[in-house]
Amino acid sequence: MATFVTDDDLFAMRMDRSADDLWPWLERLYGDHPGFDAFVAELRSALADAWGARSGRLKRRDLERDLQPDWFQRPGMCGYVFYVDLFAGDLRGVVDRLDYLVDLGITYVHLMPCLMPRDGDADGGYSVRDYRRVDPRLGTMDDLEAVIEACHDRGIVVCLDMVLNHTAREHDWAVRAREGQDAYADFYHTFPDRTDPDRWEATLDEVFPDTAPGNFTWCPVMERWVWTTFNAHQWDLNWSNPQVFLEMARVMLFLANRGVDVLRFDAVAFLWKRLGTRCQSEPEVHMILHALRAVGRIATPATIHLEEAIVGPAEMLTYLGQGAHAGREGNLAYHNSLMVQIWSAMATRDAGLMTHVLDTHFPVALPNATYATYLRCHDDIGWAVTDEDASAVGLGGAAHRAFLSDFYDGTFPGSFARGALFQENPATGDKRISGTTASLAGLERALAEGDADAIDQAVHRIVMGHAIIASFGGIPLIYMGDELALTNDYDYRDDPTKAHDSRWLHRPAMVWDAAVAVGSGGNGPAARVFAGIRHLIARRAATRELDGSVPCVILHPPDAALFAFKRDAPTGPLICLFNVADGWRGVSTEWLSANGVTAFHDALSDGAVAHADGHVHLPPQARIWLR
Repeated sequence: MATFVTDDDLFAMRMDRSADDLWPWLERLYGDHPGFDAFVAELRSALADAWGARSGRLKRRDLERDLQPDWFQRPGMCGYVFYVDLFAGDLRGVVDRLDYLVDLGITYVHLMPCLMPRDGDADGGYSVRDYRRVDPRLGTMDDLEAVIEACHDRGIVVCLDMVLNHTAREHDWAVRAREGQDAYADFYHTFPDRTDPDRWEATLDEVFPDTAPGNFTWCPVMERWVWTTFNAHQWDLNWSNPQVFLEMARVMLFLANRGVDVLRFDAVAFLWKRLGTRCQSEPEVHMILHALRAVGRIATPATIHLEEAIVGPAEMLTYLGQGAHAGREGNLAYHNSLMVQIWSAMATRDAGLMTHVLDTHFPVALPNATYATYLRCHDDIGWAVTDEDASAVGLGGAAHRAFLSDFYDGTFPGSFARGALFQENPATGDKRISGTTASLAGLERALAEGDADAIDQAVHRIVMGHAIIASFGGIPLIYMGDELALTNDYDYRDDPTKAHDSRWLHRPAMVWDAAVAVGSGGNGPAARVFAGIRHLIARRAATRELDGSVPCVILHPPDAALFAFKRDAPTGPLICLFNVADGWRGVSTEWLSANGVTAFHDALSDGAVAHADGHVHLPPQARIWLR
C-alpha cells in the first residue's frame, strides 16, 4: 500500500526535529516575560504561515539540502561579493552580468545591502528602513527574486544581508517609538538621562570614534537617550524583548521565502546588553542565534546562516557553535584572523605569527559549519592581534599593530602598500586600514613608479593571497574587482555622503572595459591576476581534499618565511605551502615526506614539482598544493 507524505506531515516532522533547539532556548531567554505564552503562540503561527507560503520550488530545494547537508562545504563553492549598483547599476543589470561570474567559476554571490535603507548616509546600506522592500534605486522585490532565480538556474547560490543589531531611526518601529507607542519604545534601549548610559559607557568599545563617538544619542522628540552602537541613525534593538525576536524571525522567514540561500546576519556580537561588559558575544547572543537557526530549519531549511562577528579568534569560533550550541548555531562565520594574518605575513615577510595564531586558536575541523575566508571585504581591516599572541613570537602587540597600520597606509619606510587610515582612536592607539587588495598588495605604487619587478611581486602577492583563502577551508569570498586588480578609488572624496568614510576608497565601481580586456588575455597585471584567480578557482573545484569538512592541520615549516597546512583527507593529505618572502626559499623533501607528501604533484598547477638536491625550491610568493 502506497504511503504519501503531505506538506503538513513534513512541517510536523521538521517542527519535531528542531523543537529541542528552539523552545528551551526561548524559555531561557524570555520565560519570565509576562507575554511569553502569547509570544510562543505567535511564533508557532508565524512558522506555519511561512511554511504555507513557501513555493513548491523552494520546498524541493529544502529536500535536496536535507539529502546533501554539506552542500556549502564542497570545494566547488567560491563566492563573489559586490554592491549591486557598483557591479551592474541595478538588480536587472545583475542578470545580464551573471555569465561573467560563471566564466570566472563563481557559485556563490553576496549581494551587498540591497534592502531599503534610510536616505542620505546609510552606513553603506546597513541602516535599514524596511526589511521587506528593496532599495528603490536598485529595483523591486520582484527584481530581487528574478536575480535569485537566474542565479539558481546557473548553479549560483545567493547571500543577502539581514542586519540584526539595529534598524535605521526611520524604520517604522522607531517612528512609532518616537510617536509615544510604548510597545515600540520597548523595541529599543532608551534612557531618560545620562545616569545609566554613563555607567554602560565605562566598559563599551567605540566602533566609529571619529564620526560617531560614544554609544548613545539624544533623541529630542522622545527626550531620551537611545543606544546607538554604530551611528546616531542606527538604533540598537532590544533583544531582551521577545517581540523583537518574533518580528525579526518573521523578517528572516520572509527573506528566505524569496529564495535566499544564505542570510548574512550583520553585527551579531552586539545583540545582548549586560552592564559591566563590552556588550559583545554575551551568552544570550548564542541562544538567540541557536533559536533563529532552529526557526529556519523548521520552515525554510534550505537557507543557512552566515554570522558576521569580527572579533578575536576565541570569540569568533563560538559563532560556529561550541558546547551546547555545537553544530547548531552558524553554518558560516568570517575567518577574520586568517585575513589579518595574511596581511601581517606579507608585510613582515614572515609567517611565524600566522602559524602560531592559526595553530593555537583554531580547531582542525568544525561540526556542520565552515569558514568564510577572504582577503578583504567592504569594511576596513582592524589589526586583531593580541598582545599574548604577539609576545609568543617575540613581538610587542601594540608595536606590531602600529607597524601594520603604518605599513599599509604607506607611511612606513619601504612599504609597498597604498592605503588610508580609518577611524584612528588616539585613546587606544587603534588605527584601522582601508584599501583595495591590489593597492595594499603593492600594485598601485608599483604602477605609479613604473617598477616592473615590483609589479610582478604585487601580482604574485594578490594571487598567493587568494590561493591561501581558496585552500584553507570553507568558502573563499572574492570582493568585486579584486580579480581585475582594481586599485583605490579616490573619487569618493568628492561625494559629501561618502567623503567622511575612507572605506569607500576600496569600493570602486566595476570597470567592465577592463573585464572585457582581461577576458581576451594579455600580459598586463590585471590580465595576469584574472587568469591566476580563475585558474585557482577551477583547480580548487577539482581538488576534493579542499572540501570544508576535511581537517586543516597547521604545520611548522623549518623556515619562518613559509606558511603551510595539511588538508588531512581520507584519501591522503594535501600539503598547501606558501612563500610569503620576496626571495627564493627551499624546503627539504624529507620534511615534506614526513608530512605526507608522496607524489610531489601540485594540485594547483596540476603538474609535477621539481625536487632536486633534496629540496623543493620556491620562488617569491610561491603557492603549491602538494599531494
